[in-house]
Amino acid sequence: MNQIMKPIKKVLCKCLVLMLILSGCGTKESDIPTASDISQISTAAGFLAAKVEEDEGFIAGKDGNNKTQNYAYLYDNAVAVIALSHAGAYWHMQMIADAIVFAQNHDRAFNDGRLRNAYISGNPKSDSGWSIIAGEVTIRLPGFWKDGKWQEDAYAVSTSSGNMAWVILALCTAAKNSPSEKALEYTEAAVKAADFVLTLKSDTGGFTAGYKGWDDNQEKVNYKSTEHNIDLICAFRALASLIYEDNPTKAKEYQSAANHAEEFVFSMYDDELKCFYTGTEADGETISEGVIPLDTNSLAIMALNDKIDNAYDIISYVEDMMTVGDGFDFSAGDLDGIWNEGTAQMAICYLIVNADEKYDAIIDYLKTQEYKDGSIPAADRDGVSTGFVVSGSNVLWEYNNTQSIGATGWYAFAQMKINPLDIGE
Repeated sequence: MNQIMKPIKKVLCKCLVLMLILSGCGTKESDIPTASDISQISTAAGFLAAKVEEDEGFIAGKDGNNKTQNYAYLYDNAVAVIALSHAGAYWHMQMIADAIVFAQNHDRAFNDGRLRNAYISGNPKSDSGWSIIAGEVTIRLPGFWKDGKWQEDAYAVSTSSGNMAWVILALCTAAKNSPSEKALEYTEAAVKAADFVLTLKSDTGGFTAGYKGWDDNQEKVNYKSTEHNIDLICAFRALASLIYEDNPTKAKEYQSAANHAEEFVFSMYDDELKCFYTGTEADGETISEGVIPLDTNSLAIMALNDKIDNAYDIISYVEDMMTVGDGFDFSAGDLDGIWNEGTAQMAICYLIVNADEKYDAIIDYLKTQEYKDGSIPAADRDGVSTGFVVSGSNVLWEYNNTQSIGATGWYAFAQMKINPLDIGE
């Protein structure tokens, strides 16, 4: 067992009712732990559970922007599924997983396993969650009215291979913690998602970034992201492990895909700087050296710790280049604020290398960011830059001091001492 998971396992062992949910043996509604119960394990996970109880499907943070108020980002919801599972909130986990499966099966244009980068928060099966297009039930995508016309956002309607990786991880997690009928449904959805990602495999290494744009006009994005490929290593291996007994041939295909992604990730490592680059330029081959993000390094440590001999060196690079106050910026650059999600990721990295005092210091900082409901904002202030633009646009990609599902999910992992990319459990 991963050493950083032992404390939370002790807590979960005390919650016998949660095991009833896991076994699927006729639990009553009163047996399902509430958000308040989950908060005793992790205040951040308790918040996520409360959002599920409120939205009954996809969940979204409150960002103060009326145009994006109901945007439930796919990545955020996948992270929430995994965090809720580790907190024993299996009913809540299934509510989001069910929404993901519905979205995959009811897209207005695609039936190849892909998912969009964002959906409308809430239950997609509710009256407000779906529409009828050409006689078919289709899930609605988020947007806003402007000048009497419905506007959709290029990023939300697009598909990122990194987000697909987190969906595969989430569905594998849900399958492992659900009754057999649900487990089969989630596994089949994970296989469909993985088979779509296989179409993004590059002959020159790794997997490309996905597709951007609207429906039939979508264009393939040819750059390769180190972070996406790190996520895919874990996603493919998790799925290979899940299906190996029933379909060893397919499992070996996914294991091969994981190895392909891993080779690319290691090709992005700079032995002099002791860090991983962000990936390639648009041509899919030239290494992009301009912006070095935190997460290509923190996630590499989490996913590849058994194959990295110099985790301390990588952490030292991040500390030297990205430290801002008590936390860390998104990338090595202007150091204009603290990115809370990445800071929580660093807490987990400190646990992996047994730097307990530094872990404690990060938790103390994150507590200063925690709202009364258990959530945290994306950044400690508005306008924390990443060095990138939002995919499919010319809009600067920045993080603001607004409630974030993704950051809160990572805070939950840090509180529970969980490495979500350790798929050996």
